[in-house]
Amino acid sequence: MYEYYDYENQPIQGEKERIQAEARDRAAREAKAKKKEKRNKWFACIAYALVFGLIAGGVFQGVDLAGDVIRNKMGLNKEVLAGADESSSDTHKESLQGSAKSEDEEKTDSEEKVTTNKSAAMATPLSAKGNLDVSDVAESVMPSIVSITNKSVQEVRSFFGGGIHEYESVSAGSGIIIGENDDELLLVTNNHVVEGAKEISVGFIDDEVYEAVIKGTDPENDLAVIAVKLSDIKDSTMDKIVIATMGDSDALEIGEQVVAIGNALGYGQSVTTGIVSALDREVEIDNLASKLIQTDAAINPGNSGGALLNMRGEVIGINSAKFASSQVEGMGYAIPISTATPIIEELMNRRTREVVDQKDASYLGISGVSVTNEVSKTYNIPTGVYISEVEKNGPADKGGIKEGDVIKKFDGVTVSSINDIKEQLNYYKAGEKIKILIKRPDGSEYKDVTVEVTLGKRSESDLADEDENKEPTNENGRQDDDTIYIDPFSIFGY
Repeated sequence: MYEYYDYENQPIQGEKERIQAEARDRAAREAKAKKKEKRNKWFACIAYALVFGLIAGGVFQGVDLAGDVIRNKMGLNKEVLAGADESSSDTHKESLQGSAKSEDEEKTDSEEKVTTNKSAAMATPLSAKGNLDVSDVAESVMPSIVSITNKSVQEVRSFFGGGIHEYESVSAGSGIIIGENDDELLLVTNNHVVEGAKEISVGFIDDEVYEAVIKGTDPENDLAVIAVKLSDIKDSTMDKIVIATMGDSDALEIGEQVVAIGNALGYGQSVTTGIVSALDREVEIDNLASKLIQTDAAINPGNSGGALLNMRGEVIGINSAKFASSQVEGMGYAIPISTATPIIEELMNRRTREVVDQKDASYLGISGVSVTNEVSKTYNIPTGVYISEVEKNGPADKGGIKEGDVIKKFDGVTVSSINDIKEQLNYYKAGEKIKILIKRPDGSEYKDVTVEVTLGKRSESDLADEDENKEPTNENGRQDDDTIYIDPFSIFGY
């Protein structure tokens, strides 16, 4: 028998190996194609990115060039704009260094040049931070506020005909650190805070106390600048104090919040807050009319000379007085800093004087009466000191002062009473020459005349006390109208 055999399906020799080889080749080609496709996609992405970058760069460059054109047309440049991005403290410091350098160049042997702009060299630029809250203002400004103690000798006329008695008086006030020169730290306060002082002491933020002297006063505007020698101040104190930043009181608005800091009642620094109640409020204090800032922030005895601040921590006023009456509440007043600044700068540049020894005490040789605003309007006489008597052959007589003249300034300091003149004479030795500005009658008008007077020795004068004719007062020693009156704290010893 023959064995059955399927010739049609008989396997061909080597066919299996060929099929497997073809499958491997096909898989390799497919993998290569996928890899090529993937590589082409990456190349496409990179190309798109390059094109986008070129387009974006061109757009940015075009915008920058257009910006330069606009800035040039507006008068701006990149340097100006870059300077605006610097911190205010660095910019302020550089400008102050330049200011200090020019001041040093202009300084003369007879006069020290100091301004409140230089004063800000130690100040913290709070205004750059915008409005602060009360606690921020207090914390930042407190190191620039000082307490002032004034020891003086008061004269009191006895009610029982025993003549005039003297007694030592101690009063308290406040001050603001406003600058320094090569030798002194300078502070501003009210004139009535240091008036008649025989000894002035200043307390700083670290509770250290140093002796101070009067640099200059302006009684008419109730301003004074006092100085503490830098050589007396410890380094630890200098590290803690700052110089106050001056603001712009002309920019104040009614209703704006303010903060008052001062040595209330002599207990130490305290803080009160309120608003600006009124601006340019005309107030008469000690027969002198001033336009002041009115605030309802509590201003108490001892606050005189302290700072009234805006919410950026800038000094916009010097606390001066308040209405004292059971019928009035929340009416305090401050001298606008924009009004005070030029006066302060003039006082800062004056020669520092100390009270002279009694043996060298000087006198002018006049008697007179204060010309108040009311008297000035009634009789058409300039405000100042009206000369009612001149000692024959005395210093004033020899210098050309006559009866009927009105003294306006004593060695550059505005005076409004004989007491102001007596106060100034405490700092001048007999034999010194000073210039006095007077108003002299010239028909129906008064003309300015400046005379030079050589001061005499007080012990040799019949008018050594420079007596003043007193204004009529009531039995309480106060002018009539006892209901409401202005209290500049002097009646309390403040």
